[in-house]
Parts: sequence; structure tokens; C-alpha cells
Amino acid sequence: MRYKVNDQVIVTTGKYKGKVGKVLKVDRHNDRVIVEGVNVQTRHKKPRGPQNPGGIVKSEGAIHASNVMLYDAKNQKPSKVGIKTTDGGKHVRFLKSSGQQIDK
Repeated sequence: MRYKVNDQVIVTTGKYKGKVGKVLKVDRHNDRVIVEGVNVQTRHKKPRGPQNPGGIVKSEGAIHASNVMLYDAKNQKPSKVGIKTTDGGKHVRFLKSSGQQIDK
């Protein structure tokens, strides 16, 4: 999986197609990502004392990593991810549509 936390992604399929958001969490074992503002779920939470009051809590749910692509803000479209090796032998990710480096 080529996504990391704080990457800007766009949803390519499903109910939230076209929505752009930031990756909040990556689950590499299940190939899932949690994207800000996508797949928002409502939970009814029971109160657990004065420190943890109950109520209705909204949180983002995970979606499969194959349903998102990195977002190229320059071209305003989804882009595939490439990996190239720098002179120092370090691997960096880049956007294939514009050639812009993601990792610094």
C-alpha cells in the first residue's frame, strides 16, 4: 500500500466518489484507510461516568485502499503513485501525472 497519514486522496468509487480528504489512519493488514469526512458513521455511546459522558458520536469509518487514489492538486485529478530512488539510495514517492515528489 502506498498511502501514508496526511496524504491528500480522492475517492474513486462508491457513495463518496469525487470527495477529497486527508488520510487519518492506515490499516496495512486489512488494506483499509480512514479518510477525513468520508464514510461518516453515527454511534450511540453509553455514559461511563462523569469523565465520559454519553451521546451521539460521529466518526469516520474505514474504506478499502483500492477505492482511493492520491490527489494531484496541480492538475486537480487523481494520480497513480510511483517510487524512484534518489542519488543517496533513498526511495521517494512521486505523482505519475505531474512528476511532483510527495516525500521530502
